[in-house]
Amino acid sequence: MANLTDIDTILEVKNLKTYFTTETGVMKAVDDVSFKLKRGETLGIVGESGSGKSVTSLSIMRLISSPPGKIEGGEILFNSPNFGVIDLVQIPEADMQVVRGNDIAMIFQEPMTSLNPVYTCGNQVMEAIILHQKVSKEEAKRKTIDLFIKVLLPRPEAIFDSYPHQISGGQKQRVMIAMALSCNPSVLIADEPTTALDVTVQSTIIEMLRKLRDEDDMSIIFITHDLGVIAEIADRVMVMYQGKVVEEGPIYDLFDNPKHPYTKGLLACRPRLDFKLKRLPVVSDFMDTNKQGVVTEKKKEDRKYNSLGEAIIMNYVSDEEIAIHNEKLHQKAPNLVVKNLKTYFPIKKGIFGKIVDYVKAVDDVSFEVYPGETIGLVGESGCGKTTLGRTILRLVEPTSGEIEFEGRNINGLKADELRMLRKDMQIIFQDPYSSLNPRITIGEAIIEPMRIHGIYDSDFARKRHAVELLETVNLTKNHYQRYPFEFSGGQRQRICIARALALKPRFIICDESVSALDVSVQAQVLNLLNKLKEDFGFTYIFISHDLSVVKFMSDRIIVMNKGIIEEIGYAQDIYLNPKKEYTKQLIEAIPKGDLEDIHKAQLKRLQARELKNLA
Repeated sequence: MANLTDIDTILEVKNLKTYFTTETGVMKAVDDVSFKLKRGETLGIVGESGSGKSVTSLSIMRLISSPPGKIEGGEILFNSPNFGVIDLVQIPEADMQVVRGNDIAMIFQEPMTSLNPVYTCGNQVMEAIILHQKVSKEEAKRKTIDLFIKVLLPRPEAIFDSYPHQISGGQKQRVMIAMALSCNPSVLIADEPTTALDVTVQSTIIEMLRKLRDEDDMSIIFITHDLGVIAEIADRVMVMYQGKVVEEGPIYDLFDNPKHPYTKGLLACRPRLDFKLKRLPVVSDFMDTNKQGVVTEKKKEDRKYNSLGEAIIMNYVSDEEIAIHNEKLHQKAPNLVVKNLKTYFPIKKGIFGKIVDYVKAVDDVSFEVYPGETIGLVGESGCGKTTLGRTILRLVEPTSGEIEFEGRNINGLKADELRMLRKDMQIIFQDPYSSLNPRITIGEAIIEPMRIHGIYDSDFARKRHAVELLETVNLTKNHYQRYPFEFSGGQRQRICIARALALKPRFIICDESVSALDVSVQAQVLNLLNKLKEDFGFTYIFISHDLSVVKFMSDRIIVMNKGIIEEIGYAQDIYLNPKKEYTKQLIEAIPKGDLEDIHKAQLKRLQARELKNLA
């Protein structure tokens, strides 16, 4: 008979080991992991990609594909309303199907791949209700619409009949949450439920999960790579690295006094909102890892920083330094001038494709960019920022307006003239994997644009320059002959940066180039972009939905909403004194992870519990 350690515990994982057999050997994805989850508690599991956090959650759900994966040992004890205390590793699959979805539910990271594209959202939630609760279709539909209202979906009846591709990313995530809540689970596992969502949507979903937890006394395991998000919702935090738990404790204690060097690195590498840093500290500033994967704190003589506070002090930029820098930037003439730019997309209806209206993606936008400046372009999904970036490069044709680059109007350039302009104006796309041809080596991907534009006289010289570029972005010549699938997300983004540099451009647009990266890898890429700007004198337009990242990177910020510019100003001024309500909402939605905010959240949580107990 399985036994839990104490009566308040609803889930206890003991010495869990989940291994994967690969061509190169056995990968210990989860290696001797133990933790407890109490009733009504939120446990945050944080770590980078490959740390084992998602495999831990899939092991709890018994969703590990065998082969190649297998739970090799340990216990997962769960206090089930239907079976009592059971070991999820040992129970038959038929019993596990009752537990899965009914008692323990999971919200997966990518809702688009989790939802079936050929069924409506309502039917997919109804299916889960009918399967587990054995109710009629009419009752299941009523429950589904009630759930859509509960998770704050607009127009719940319309979304019931909508297909996944017809709704936004945030709405798809809420449909997934409704599906997970459909059977009133005791435990909800949320695996990166807010990654790549706008900060405002992220804030809404976190608040919604908090409310559902407190109302239903539900236990939550919240998985993310971002400690700032964890600070918004968790009671306790477990930090994972290479399949092992390296630190665990109450949320306030972990932020106030992190013990493990990996935790210190994760906390340090988040962009700051309260002041400007020259460089973001990274995980490798605090720890070393040997060939066996054993983590040790850096020796005193090798440390760049002795503490988080020292890392901040050594990279702090004063207001006077920022003012002098801004004044110098604007002494030159602008190298990009955008005047009254409009990019409209027609809405067509009927068999003859009659134009009935237009989507005004960019609507009468004007601004200037100065040599060596970084302009941050921020706003929610659909605000027009990506369309603006692509219109400037003529990857999307403008409807009207003017675009001048270094005194030359590029609107009327012909194809061959535009191709020549590509040498000077480059773009780094959001998804590095889809930007690279999977069938050619990364060396060939970097050489190809040089060959097209006739840079260097021979492939030998081009290869030498490609190797130099790989080393510039902290890769090596040994990577030259490898294919894109052999690299991590952060490494692929570096490759895309190297390819953009191959033509020696003067102007680069970074379109959500770090949005899908771990915070530690994100910090490395942001530092690299700033160093390249300093070394080569680039001008950047940096596009992101994350205002904290934009603030770190930018000299000035443009806030966009529904195709228009809400406001434009210096980064510090926009953050400290936003003039528009929309900008204020973006700033308020950013997860800050400050000790004061964590303390307030915990007090609020205690008050909610006391009120519930009194009721």
